[in-house]
Amino acid sequence: MSDRFEKGMNILKITNKETIEEMFDELEDIAPDLGRFVVEFPYSEIYTRDGLDLKTRELITVAVLTALGTASTQLEHHINAALNVGNSPKEVVEAIIQMSAYAGFPAAINGITIAKSLFKEKGLLPVK
Repeated sequence: MSDRFEKGMNILKITNKETIEEMFDELEDIAPDLGRFVVEFPYSEIYTRDGLDLKTRELITVAVLTALGTASTQLEHHINAALNVGNSPKEVVEAIIQMSAYAGFPAAINGITIAKSLFKEKGLLPVK
């Protein structure tokens, strides 16, 4: 195991411990290297940089994935990660609502729908 992989896995264990195996399982029979790339680049090289804490990084990631509008699975995982590193459901909702001004209402509504589903599963509704 490379140092980069181990460093990235340490971040994933903080942000999304419950879904790490799912990611690797989904890629194993088609693109196992893709899982390693995800661990070694964004989680090892970007998430561990000085300047922003994990709470801020995850909120930014939720906003960007909402704005993209094409990454619902990743958005769900990063909403979960945002909660795991100390963001409140209200902060997640506000980040998604903010995207309505920059990415449009459809992207924000889709993001809220994904957040609502996850919050419901975690018993976090209603958001106040």
